[in-house]
Amino acid sequence: MNAALSLELKALIVESCDKDCAPDSITDDEILFGPEAPLQLDSLDALQISMAIKKQYGLRLPDSKETRRILSNVANLADHLDAWLASRA
Repeated sequence: MNAALSLELKALIVESCDKDCAPDSITDDEILFGPEAPLQLDSLDALQISMAIKKQYGLRLPDSKETRRILSNVANLADHLDAWLASRA
């Protein structure tokens, strides 16, 4: 996984969801959504993250089960975005 992209995405998550934590305090494989998740993100946060990703990278994440899997943690999101960016190069 691309470490720089991973940190970029963590910063994007913190900023777009207005969380008061350091981006590097988020681990790549921690669950992002739900009551058990350290950040306890919700569906509105998912929308904010999707919009920020569309704005910054041009990747549109449709509302689907696949998107829920992609957004479940930073590692999945970074892998998906990395593969998408590589396919466009």
